[in-house]
Amino acid sequence: KQVIGLVENQSDWYLGNLWKNHKPWPALGRGFNTGVILLYLERLRRIRWEQMWRLTAERELMSMLSTSLADQDIFNAFIKQNPVLVHQLPCFWNVQLSDHTRSEQCYTEVSDLKVIHWNSPKKLRVKNKHVEFFRNLYLTFLEYDGNLLRRELFGCPSQATAESIRLQASLEDLDEDDQCYDFRRERITMLEAICKHWEGPISLALYMSDAEAQQFLRYAQASEVLKSRMNVGYHVVYKEGQFYPVNLVRNVALRNAHTPYVFLADVDFLPMYGLYDYLRRAVGQLDMAHTKKALVVPAFETLRYRLSFPKSKAELLSMLDMGTLYTF
Repeated sequence: KQVIGLVENQSDWYLGNLWKNHKPWPALGRGFNTGVILLYLERLRRIRWEQMWRLTAERELMSMLSTSLADQDIFNAFIKQNPVLVHQLPCFWNVQLSDHTRSEQCYTEVSDLKVIHWNSPKKLRVKNKHVEFFRNLYLTFLEYDGNLLRRELFGCPSQATAESIRLQASLEDLDEDDQCYDFRRERITMLEAICKHWEGPISLALYMSDAEAQQFLRYAQASEVLKSRMNVGYHVVYKEGQFYPVNLVRNVALRNAHTPYVFLADVDFLPMYGLYDYLRRAVGQLDMAHTKKALVVPAFETLRYRLSFPKSKAELLSMLDMGTLYTF
């Protein structure tokens, strides 16, 4: 009959003794933590899980008014009423590093921990006896080269085919940027400017190592501009080999664009203000839905390190005449 597998909660939250008048949602014993959940989907559908959890939530909300721990409260209230449906997983599948946790009782007895769960809002700054050890473990993991996990470390040597030899020779003739990592990292800072200039949806492909992807994630989470955008899709292509696969990265961005038209550009091109609306009007005026046409958008460049971006065509032509801008 068991349909849900969970690890017991390792804090005293559901015991209701953390502070005076603390009133948590109902739970079975210490309750369960929903950071890691094992679900038997076929059985859940059979018992009409969708209706059951809703009924539980609506009934409890009549007295509790709101949840404190979101879905975890609802899961625990449901298990309290239906204890036969839960399977308790071993603690090492969800070692919970929150304040005042009992997780030490788990990781001091078990050597093969499966999942470390930073389940406190403080994350890496949580107060825990051995937090420094787990923090260093986590940060070291972020710096791993994921290619070590994505390919065989050792393989049997094989005779190179004539086709592979020709391909290798062609690749060696390509002009590549030796400063690929530093160059692309610097271009990432263009994202905020692009988002300010382009209001429409963006499909962005990023060529990065695992460590760079983590650095970008921190950058995006700290950026007020990027956090405010709900129509930007980020697609990471992980680095492998010495060459930059420009066509692959571009095609990843294109495949994930779900609009009938795309404006394809490298990340170091900054569109003019209002270009998104201008192009949408042009698509309708030129009846591009029924004719094979492409819009040619001229590009310009400058040698100036700092430049006041032109806000109109007249201003752009004036800057061309003055030599501030050049045709690309």
